[in-house]
Amino acid sequence: MLDVRRMQVLRAVVTSGSVTAAAAHLGFTPSAVSQQVAALEKEAGIALLQRAGRGVQPTAAGRLLVGHAAIISEHVAATEAALADLRAGRTGRLTVHYFASIGPTVLAPAIARLRTEHPGVTVDPRLTEPHDALLDVERGNGDLALIVRRPDAGDRPGIRLVRLLDDPYRAVLPAGHPLAARPVVDLTDLAAEPWVGGEPPGPCLEPILDACASAGFTPNFVAKSEDYATAQGFVAAGLGVTLIPQLGLGAGHPGTTVRPIRHPEPTRTIYAAIREISLAQPALRTLIDALTKAATT
Repeated sequence: MLDVRRMQVLRAVVTSGSVTAAAAHLGFTPSAVSQQVAALEKEAGIALLQRAGRGVQPTAAGRLLVGHAAIISEHVAATEAALADLRAGRTGRLTVHYFASIGPTVLAPAIARLRTEHPGVTVDPRLTEPHDALLDVERGNGDLALIVRRPDAGDRPGIRLVRLLDDPYRAVLPAGHPLAARPVVDLTDLAAEPWVGGEPPGPCLEPILDACASAGFTPNFVAKSEDYATAQGFVAAGLGVTLIPQLGLGAGHPGTTVRPIRHPEPTRTIYAAIREISLAQPALRTLIDALTKAATT
């Protein structure tokens, strides 16, 4: 295999016209330059230079290698420039894993700000279940993940968790339900009600089950849906009541009434998860700041 650095030394000799001149330009001794050229000739298996008066000139093989050395030098320069742009956040691509209810409310305005400050950076948002997104970041399949996680769940090695917001659940009742007349609903008042499930098993369902357990009951799920719009439709049809996080309510369903809950109020905690090693990227830091701002507003 040819040594690229020795090819650049050969190029310096050819463009300078002599070993001595090349040595002066490179800051080497003439002996060191001659050794580098000799080693390259051994690698190539053919002579690369020939005497020409007091100087040297390339053989056909030498001209071939010098031409490729110039191309390599151009590619290296272009690569260094591209790397500098990436380090400075002028270019690049960020893959962001998110779940449905966080997309329009927090992620969308954060991406808009990122595009303003880093117009050359492309964002690739990918809809992912919250319990899978953290694994994608840990495995290097994503730059950032928006996840739901218990505050007491502990650290993950190599992962920075940025707490964005606490998203409280709300009681969603059929419009004519007796509890709909109350400004606030006690969770225990829903103990005997049929329930509509709006969450798949995982981190978004756990706060509901934990809160119900604290209130002394287990919800009786008579219908299940894994999306909030359908769950609200089931409630409007009179199938039961449900709990939906504030961010998941959207515009709401005209056949339902939404009320705050107390004693206790279930809450899911939303984090941004990033690999520690990725925090050196300016664009990623800007996105984290934008997510934090969007979450508070």
